[in-house]
Amino acid sequence: MDEIIDETLTLAREGKSVDDAGDVDLAECARECWSRVDTADATLRWSRVDTADATLRADGSATVRADRDRLSHVFENLFRNSVEHGGRDVTVRVGTLDGADGFFVEDDGVGIPTDRVDEVCETGVTSSADGTGFGLAIVDRIVDAHGWELRIGEGDRGGARFEITGVDRSE
Repeated sequence: MDEIIDETLTLAREGKSVDDAGDVDLAECARECWSRVDTADATLRWSRVDTADATLRADGSATVRADRDRLSHVFENLFRNSVEHGGRDVTVRVGTLDGADGFFVEDDGVGIPTDRVDEVCETGVTSSADGTGFGLAIVDRIVDAHGWELRIGEGDRGGARFEITGVDRSE
């Protein structure tokens, strides 16, 4: 019950517009967030984070204008989603989008059925017996608060792919 209350409060807070954006290195932020998510005994390395179970690969980086705390919530929720639905041996990739101002998080898990893509960001929607249905709703609210766009599709290896576009890059 405490988790649901905490996530409800986070959901309300994260939907407010972003007024205090700063320069954030995407790869650095992603690695920090990966270390805070339960991915077994994660080992942090420059471009690849391995565990006996889950793996994070950071492909390139960019510095973006964002609220670092809220961007951290985006990464943490997407990483948790990947591990919870893709299994503890899932591989998660983070990188910048070619030819677009944005980045992606994708995994090689089971993916999101095409008939559920439109509903997965709705508050309370979950396919997990112990899920709250707040994680992707929080991601969607934070993305919207930044003025960005979220697209959900299939990754290169059949898992879920989340693309966030409209992101201002720092020089």
